[in-house]
Amino acid sequence: MYAFWLSLGMIFLAELGDKTQLVALTLATCYNTRVVLSGIFWATLAVHVFSAGIGWVMGGLLPHDWITFVAGISFIAFGFWTLRGDSLDDDEGTCKTGVNPFWLVFSTFFMAELGDKTMLSTISLATTYPFLPVWLGSTVGMVVSDGLAVVVGRIMGKQLPENAIKIGASVIFFAFGAWNMYAGGREFSLMIWLAGLVVVALCGVLFLRKASLGQKG
Repeated sequence: MYAFWLSLGMIFLAELGDKTQLVALTLATCYNTRVVLSGIFWATLAVHVFSAGIGWVMGGLLPHDWITFVAGISFIAFGFWTLRGDSLDDDEGTCKTGVNPFWLVFSTFFMAELGDKTMLSTISLATTYPFLPVWLGSTVGMVVSDGLAVVVGRIMGKQLPENAIKIGASVIFFAFGAWNMYAGGREFSLMIWLAGLVVVALCGVLFLRKASLGQKG
C-alpha cells in the first residue's frame, strides 16, 4: 500500500499545473464532463501501464527524445484540428465534430502523456517499487488532479465565447507542440527536423483545407 499512496501523491503533485491538466481544462469547456473524465481515465490507464512496465523491466532505456518529438508533432496536429471549426453546443456542452468525443479526448491525453514528466515519474517509481501499485496509484493520482481541472473547465466554459475556446485550445496545443518538438529534438539532425516540419505542414494543409471546404459548403 505504501507504493500505491506514494505513487498517487507524487503523480498528483507532478500533474498540478502540467500541460495535460491545462489540456483537461480546455477540453472540459467543450465536451461533456463524463466523456472527458472517461477519456482521461482510460488514456491514463493505458499510458501508465506502459510506463510502469517499462520502468519495471527496462528502467531508463526509453528513447525519451523521440517520444517527446513525435508527441510535439501530434500536439500541433490537434491544434490544427481544433482550428478546423469545432462549435460549442449550449444544450449539451459538447463540440460538434466528425469524431467521437471520447476518442478525441483519449487520443489527446494518450499523446500528451508520452514523454511527459508524469510518465517519466511513473517510470522512475516503477524501477524501485512493484509494478501493480505504481500503475494503479499513478493512474488515480493523475485522474484526481485532472478531475479538478475538468470541474474548473466546466464552470469557466459557460462564460467563455465559442471563438475564445477554439483559439485558446489551439494556442495551447501549438505552444506545447512546439516546446515538445524542441525539447525532444535538440540533438536531432537537420534532416529529421525537416521531415518533422513537413509532417506539421501537411497536417495544417489537411485540416485547414477541410475547414475552408466546410465553410464553402
